[in-house]
Amino acid sequence: MLGEALIAGMASLLICMFLGPKFVEIIRNREFGQHIREDGPEGHHTKAGTPTMGGLLIFFAVTVPFLILGDYDAASLAVFATAIASAGLGFVDDWTKVAKKRSLGVSGKTKLFVQALIALGLWYVAVQHVGLPETLRFRLFDFSIDLGYGYPVLIFLVLAGASNGVNLTDGLDGLAAGCAAIVLLAYTGITVITGGFTDLTILCSCLVGACVGFLWFNSFPASVFMGDTGSLGLGGAIAALAVMTQTEMLLVILGGIFVIEALSVLVQVVAFQRFRRRVFLMAPIHHHFELMAWSETKIILRFWIVGAICAAIGFTLYQQSIS
Repeated sequence: MLGEALIAGMASLLICMFLGPKFVEIIRNREFGQHIREDGPEGHHTKAGTPTMGGLLIFFAVTVPFLILGDYDAASLAVFATAIASAGLGFVDDWTKVAKKRSLGVSGKTKLFVQALIALGLWYVAVQHVGLPETLRFRLFDFSIDLGYGYPVLIFLVLAGASNGVNLTDGLDGLAAGCAAIVLLAYTGITVITGGFTDLTILCSCLVGACVGFLWFNSFPASVFMGDTGSLGLGGAIAALAVMTQTEMLLVILGGIFVIEALSVLVQVVAFQRFRRRVFLMAPIHHHFELMAWSETKIILRFWIVGAICAAIGFTLYQQSIS
């Protein structure tokens, strides 16, 4: 099975790398370019018009090897379906931006409503077909809380948090794709040492390979952006993996970078609304470092390092919890 996972990951990577140039050409010719928000960093205005919707390439590269090599067990199909549904929501958002030629797409309320529906579907499969208990597990302290009817609420919070966390991180070339690849690599290891999630290992490997292959074109200076199609889809996949491996709480550590990015926005909004003061020069926090005159590559590499440390700590804690 590990051999199949390696083959699946390499296949996803190669699909991204070989189809990438043609995909970028098609998107550019159709003028599906990124619209930059006016209040963003001044240096980002030069990125306006860069081809977007790269998430389509990512999930095509994931889908082909997974459908060929996967065994279609309930857990892996639930993660795959959650990722595709989330990517679909992101695609509608991207398409709205392109069609209306603006930086705002689907409203926040509509996104949350659709994510609630996706979360309900994930909850149903997790409980009825995978057989997961409706509990919140604290692996650090080796105890769990029975949530009962609160379990679907937890799944919604994890899904919305992870999706929007990846989406907020997707502000610099290669930042979100690299951080997502790191978290997904940790989940690949988690599914391996768990032993009962062999098909999930293949899916995780596909996701890692697709992210790395996409980085070939998304690294600074990016020739294509993943858009909300990619960021919401990858966030959905990470959230569903957390549910299926019962690592919802541990995801706070595993996806530390995404948590930091989301918290920076929350802190900025609360501080400004209550005290009319800004904690950061700009949120999310990677923009703060941009305005401190850090180069884009320095920010990306340092965030990758922090992300790798968080993922390593999370993986180690998971390993200790099952030993």
